[in-house]
Amino acid sequence: MNPVLAPEPLIFVGLETTGANFANDRIIEIGFVEVDQNGVHEWSSLVNPDQPVSDFITVLTGINTAMVASAPSFEQLAPVVLEKLRGRLFIAHNARFDYTFLKREFKRLGIDFRAPNLCTVKLSRKLFPEHHRHSLDALMTRYNIEVANRHRALADAQVLWSLWQRWYTLLPAENIR
Repeated sequence: MNPVLAPEPLIFVGLETTGANFANDRIIEIGFVEVDQNGVHEWSSLVNPDQPVSDFITVLTGINTAMVASAPSFEQLAPVVLEKLRGRLFIAHNARFDYTFLKREFKRLGIDFRAPNLCTVKLSRKLFPEHHRHSLDALMTRYNIEVANRHRALADAQVLWSLWQRWYTLLPAENIR
């Protein structure tokens, strides 16, 4: 792995949830792209939220209640998720959303989760202030990044990794750091 692209272990995170309310909604899918000196590794899982998936979320993500009914619970996945996140810079688009959802899920299990994190929305605004739109869709269009299954956790994490690589071809590494 090019140490310029990954000067420290990174994890690009995508989550899908039953909604946007941190207190009541739950994670329904987790996707990670792990980048370190050993290369790039992907991992994803559906998550049983123990509540129905709304029609709105099903239309957006393609994930329905039947799909998650037999999936592992977050409690079952927590040891794997913690191990994958440990020692890595947590990178997400609108990181507050993903980070807070994971933090809340861990808190329900009595685990105090903390990780250094980076928001690609904020980084994009800082690196490219001349642009007004920094949504993931806007960045995909701007940098000609295509992915199948947009609004699926792993696909969105893959987009972030592609975006990260694109930025490193456009700007000096020290600007991004």
